[in-house]
Amino acid sequence: MNEGLTLQERLDEFSASDSLRRAIADAVAALAQAAIHISGLTRRGALAGVTGQTEGRNTDGDIQKDLDLRADRIIRSALGSFAIAVLASEEMAKPEILNRGAAISVAVDPLDGSSNINTNMSVGTIFSIVRTPADIDTTFMQSGEAQLAAGFVVYGPQTSLVLTLGRGVDVFTLDSDGDAFRLIRPMIQIPADTAEFAINASNQRHWEAPIQAYIEDCIAGADGVRRKDFNMRWIGSLVAEAYRILTRGGIFLYPADARDGYSEGRLRLVYEAHPMAFIMEQAGGAASTGHARILDLVPRALHQRVPLIMGSREKVRRLERLYMSPDIKSERNAPLFANRGLFRN
Repeated sequence: MNEGLTLQERLDEFSASDSLRRAIADAVAALAQAAIHISGLTRRGALAGVTGQTEGRNTDGDIQKDLDLRADRIIRSALGSFAIAVLASEEMAKPEILNRGAAISVAVDPLDGSSNINTNMSVGTIFSIVRTPADIDTTFMQSGEAQLAAGFVVYGPQTSLVLTLGRGVDVFTLDSDGDAFRLIRPMIQIPADTAEFAINASNQRHWEAPIQAYIEDCIAGADGVRRKDFNMRWIGSLVAEAYRILTRGGIFLYPADARDGYSEGRLRLVYEAHPMAFIMEQAGGAASTGHARILDLVPRALHQRVPLIMGSREKVRRLERLYMSPDIKSERNAPLFANRGLFRN
C-alpha cells in the first residue's frame, strides 16, 4: 500500500470482485463525498449560512445546531442511492429501513462536537457499517464485533478521514485541488507510552473512585506513584480527541458520573463508542467502560449512552485494574483518592 493513493483507489483495492466488500466500499465512498460537502460548509461558516444557531433538540434531548441538521440531510442524500438496508442517525428518532435485502447497514453521528462551531474548533462525522442480520429490526442491537468498517472525519485545519476496513487503520487527508481524499498515513499504530490524558476536570467531584484515583496520580506527576509528569488535554470534540490519540497516544476519558443523566455516560454506543472502539483496537489501542470492553457491549436501544475510556492499551488496562481493585490501593500503592482533593498538595 502506497501513500498518496486516493480513497477510491484504496477502496477498489479492498473490494475487488467481492460483493459484500463492494457494498462497504460504495458506502464509504458515499460518506466521503458527503464529508467533502460538509467540509466546505464548515470552512465557509457564516458565508455558507452556518451560524451555529440552535434549531431545537433531537429526540434524545441534545441541542441541535443548524449544521447538525444540514449534515444529516447531506449524508442521508449521499447514501440514498446505494444498497443500504437500514440507516440510523443521531438526529433520527429511530432507524430508517431503506432496502430490506441489502447486506449492510450504516449508523452515523452526522456532526460530532457541534457545540464547537461558534468557537471555530474542530468538529466531525462518525460512522459505523455493520452486516444486516436476518432480523432487520435488530440491526443496531448487535455487539461492536458486528462492525465491518468504521471511520470518522475531522473538519479541522485539514479535513482528514480515519478509516478501518477491519485490516488496520488508514488516515486520508482531503486534497482540495482534486476534491479527493489521499492516503497520508497507512496502517497507523497508537504510540504506546505518551504522557497525555484528556478529561473534563470540572466534573471531578462527580467521578467514581477509580477515575478520581487515576487522574489524581496523573496530576501528582513525578511526585506521585507514577513517577512521571503528565499533560492534560480537553478539546470537547470526540473526533478531535480520537485523532490526537491516534497521532500522539495517551488516553481519553468520558466516564459515568454522579450527575443526573450521566450515570451511564453521555456518548452513544451505536454510532460513537462502537466505531471509535473498533478504530482504537485496529490501531493497537483499547476502549473500555472501565468494567467491560466496548466492542463486547450489545446495545439495548439505538441512542443508548455509555462511558468511554480509550487510547493506548496499557493506560486503558491500568484504569480497568483500578475498577477491579476493591480498595484501589493494590494498584496505586497510595491512599484512596477520597482522602485527598484532586488539586490539593
